[in-house]
Amino acid sequence: MKKSERSGAFDHIFATTVKEQIGKAGYGDWRTISAPDAVSLGYGFPYPESLPEDDLIEATETVLTDEDEQVLQYGGGSYTEQLETFLADRAHSRGIDCGTSNVLVTNGGTRAIDTICRAFLEPGDSMFVEGPTFMGAISVFRNHGVELTSIGVDADGLDIDALAETLRLREQQGRDSPKLLYTIPTFQNPTGVSLSMDRRKRLLELAEEYDFVIIEDDAYGDLRYTEHDLPPLKALDDTGRVVHIGTFSKTIAPGVRTGWIIATEEILAVLRKLSAGGTNTFTRSLVAHYCTSGKLAANIDAIRRAYGERKDRMQQSLETHMPPTAEWTEPTGGFFVWVTLPAQIDTEEMLVDAAENGVTYLPGSMFFPEDTGNNSLRLSFSYVSPDEIDRGIAALGQTVREWT
Repeated sequence: MKKSERSGAFDHIFATTVKEQIGKAGYGDWRTISAPDAVSLGYGFPYPESLPEDDLIEATETVLTDEDEQVLQYGGGSYTEQLETFLADRAHSRGIDCGTSNVLVTNGGTRAIDTICRAFLEPGDSMFVEGPTFMGAISVFRNHGVELTSIGVDADGLDIDALAETLRLREQQGRDSPKLLYTIPTFQNPTGVSLSMDRRKRLLELAEEYDFVIIEDDAYGDLRYTEHDLPPLKALDDTGRVVHIGTFSKTIAPGVRTGWIIATEEILAVLRKLSAGGTNTFTRSLVAHYCTSGKLAANIDAIRRAYGERKDRMQQSLETHMPPTAEWTEPTGGFFVWVTLPAQIDTEEMLVDAAENGVTYLPGSMFFPEDTGNNSLRLSFSYVSPDEIDRGIAALGQTVREWT
C-alpha cells in the first residue's frame, strides 16, 4: 500500500470533503476543492458539447412567439399537452402498450421514483433493489423509512436465481414479500450491464407469483452503442405490475428536469393526486417543441456515436493500464463501467492517493444499502474527453498497483 508523505490534516480534510460531497448523490464538485488537476471519472453527467443549447434557445423563442403569454400562464398553452402524446407514441414504438392516459410527466426521474414510493410505501415496508444500484434511489428509499434488501448483479444483470431464493426463504419464514423491486435493467447504473431477455421474463413471473410491483428505471435505454436491443420490461408486461420511468436528463439535458412515468390508468390515478402542483409547464412546452421537431432523434444519434467512442476508449485504456488483478464490466450502452479490485483494497481510502496521482472516481460502497462494495468503484466515460479518459485510467492503474 502506498504511504504518501502528505500530512494527516490533509488526509482528514480531503476524506471529509469527499464523503460529504459524494453523499449528495455524487454530484458535488469535490475534484476542484481537493484535487483540481485530477481527471474526474466520477461524474455521471452528459459531456458539455452534447447539450443542445442552440436548439433549446430556438424552441424557447418559438413557444413564446406561438403561444404569446399563454405559455407563461398556469395552463402552459397547447405545447404542454403535446409532450404526453409524444411520449406515448415513442413508448408504443418500443413495444409498450401505451396511450396518453398512461403517461405522467414529472420533474425529473428521481421525482418520479419518489412519487411512486409515496403511493406504494409506508415506513417499515420491505423493498428490494439491485446491489449495486443508483445511489440517488437509495437515498429516496431511505427517506421513506423502508427496509432495503439488495440482490446481486452479474454480467447478465439482476441475479434472478438469487432473487427467487430470497423470496422463497422469506415466504418460508413467514415474512412478507417486498412491496416494490427497483431495477435499472438496461445499461445499469453503476455497472453498465443489462438484464438478459430470459431474466426479464423470469422477473415478471416472480412479480406475479410473489405479488410485488417492479419500478423499471429506463434512464439509459436510448444510449445503446450496438445494434442489439432489448425491449423494456414494460413492453413484456401483461399484468400491469411494471411502473416504467424515463428521463430526458441523459438525452437532452439534466437541467430541463423532465421525466415521466408510464403505468396503468389505475396506478396513474393515484400518482396524479400525489403530484399535485404539476410540473414546470414552460419547460414542458419547450421540451415538447424540441422533441416533436425531430431534434431529439437527431441528438440521440449524435450522442450515441460520441458516447460509444468514449466507452471504447475507456475499455481500451483499462486493458492497457490496469493490473491483471482488476476486473471490470463491458457495457454496450449507458455511462458507466464497474471495476472490482482485490478484496483487501478499500476504494474509499484509496481515493486520496488516486486524486494525488491524477484521477477521481466514486467508491463502490456508495451504491449499496448495506456496508459492502468496498473493493469496487464506478467509472464514468460520459463527461470527459477521450484524452482525459486515457490520463485518468493511467493514473488509476498506477494507484491500484501501488495498493496491491
